[in-house]
Amino acid sequence: MIRSLRWKGAAFTVPFQLGFVFLYLLPIGYAVYESLFARKQSGLGLGGATTEFVGLDNYSQGLTDSAFMNSILRVVLFACVQIPFMLLISLLLALFLDALTSRAASRFRILLLVPYMIPGVVAAIVWVNLYSPDVGPLTPIGKALGFDWNFFAPSMVWPSIGNLLTWHGIGYNMVIIYSALQGVPRELFEAARLDGASELRIARSIKIPFVRGALVLTGLLSIIQMLQIFNEPALFRNITPQTVSDSFTPIMIIYNQAFNAGDYNYAAALSVLLALILGVASFLFYRLTSKEAD
Repeated sequence: MIRSLRWKGAAFTVPFQLGFVFLYLLPIGYAVYESLFARKQSGLGLGGATTEFVGLDNYSQGLTDSAFMNSILRVVLFACVQIPFMLLISLLLALFLDALTSRAASRFRILLLVPYMIPGVVAAIVWVNLYSPDVGPLTPIGKALGFDWNFFAPSMVWPSIGNLLTWHGIGYNMVIIYSALQGVPRELFEAARLDGASELRIARSIKIPFVRGALVLTGLLSIIQMLQIFNEPALFRNITPQTVSDSFTPIMIIYNQAFNAGDYNYAAALSVLLALILGVASFLFYRLTSKEAD
């Protein structure tokens, strides 16, 4: 009977297992397979193209591709600033909600989640129009306050994208951190208050240490998302191509190699390299944060 129940329980996971195999494992395997080949033309390029096995040549080319490596470095440096800033705001909002009554917190939680409910492309289009000096309200407001800012200038592109990503992501991260806060025993707060601890001391000494796991999780998800950033820079490129190049982020390079240059094999190799870099970055982040938690 126990064995039968186990099989019945496992049967509920079959749809997920099939989706995981066909939507994740098979595409990854096919990308690795395609990355081992390259299309080459005979003679001066006037003959027909043939697909040849080249082994790891595409990977060595990707590792020495200055545009690809510079795009990764560019995004990593941006992530080192944007992710801590976004998580700090999410943490402060979660602490604010935790200090409210459950009824008031539910209302504010829904309000803060609205930006995350908007699709990323739609959110990027909305902010691009807000940034626009022709139709957006931010430029006239800035001029009225004495600021002559241009959100599409080279020095403002990353802050503009960072503001967009922060606005779009704080609600999701806030909910995860707030849920972790709800698991903190309320008796600890009462005991701390009886000992004369202020609310700031309670937040710093009790609440924040208890949600460290949630902060690690949101940081890990943010790193994975950041290295795959595409929608926002692509829309900014339509507005200011002289500032945002087609090699601005790793995903933009992969997209151009696959759909503009038609080099699917090299694009597959770059995709695998980016996946490996994401895996290494996630592992290092998890190990470092786990040591700090210990």
